[in-house]
Amino acid sequence: MAASSLSGIVLSGVLSSFVLLGQNCYNAANYSVMEAESRRALETFTREARMADNVTWNSASSVTLSVPGASSSYLVTYAYDSATIGATARSFYRRLGDASSTNPRLVLVRQVSEFAFRRYKVINGVDFTAANNLETKQLQISLRTIRTGATTVNATNAVLSARTILRNKPVST
Repeated sequence: MAASSLSGIVLSGVLSSFVLLGQNCYNAANYSVMEAESRRALETFTREARMADNVTWNSASSVTLSVPGASSSYLVTYAYDSATIGATARSFYRRLGDASSTNPRLVLVRQVSEFAFRRYKVINGVDFTAANNLETKQLQISLRTIRTGATTVNATNAVLSARTILRNKPVST
């Protein structure tokens, strides 16, 4: 009876350690997925933003870039869908065309809880918030992603991108 009680205590300790290890591994996998998804999205956005020769500020969650191509320029819209249902709900996505385009959306980051674009201008080497499309020379993205699990604590990841300079865009103040 003593051996049975002792083995029960040891077994419950081993089982609780196993469950805790599984939860920690699940959270680590969530952080890894969120980090990789965010990194790919920022690389995609930054590549086109650096080439852009014009920007249209649709809202704090949507911008359209005019990107010069090999044969002609094209428009691409980056936006956040704050809806709670739908194929792109709560995601940061890319779409060819302007904001009203019906082209399919390419989801870059899923399960985004907060999102904002910020725009800046530079005057004599000092950064200021830009008030319109003509004076916008830099763009920045901030977003927060959340992954949830049934038996784990929510994993969150806050991302603040570096300011991306629109290298080909002329600026008027």
